[in-house]
Amino acid sequence: MDTTTDNITIKDRIIEAVKTVYDPEIPVDVYELGLIYDIDINEDGQVAVRMTLTSPMCPVAESLPMEVQEKIVAVEGVTDVDLQVVFDPPWSKDLMSEEARFALDMF
Repeated sequence: MDTTTDNITIKDRIIEAVKTVYDPEIPVDVYELGLIYDIDINEDGQVAVRMTLTSPMCPVAESLPMEVQEKIVAVEGVTDVDLQVVFDPPWSKDLMSEEARFALDMF
């Protein structure tokens, strides 16, 4: 689904929403950290998201995915969210955006 409203797709709005979610221990949003692996949207507005955490032992392992899901559900055009937390492939700093690496001084 690539429905546009004012030239902004639902996927763009989802990414904007996800970028408001931060790992409380790291001052970078979960999207730029590379924690969001896939965002798929069907024509009915159902969204499937695969994400990971920096570690399976992450202290916010229960609350962070719930916050991501809540932000996505609130996006106009989204009817449902199926969010899966996966650990394969494992997260690494190589998944971070250049912006995130710069913010964390991890080059």
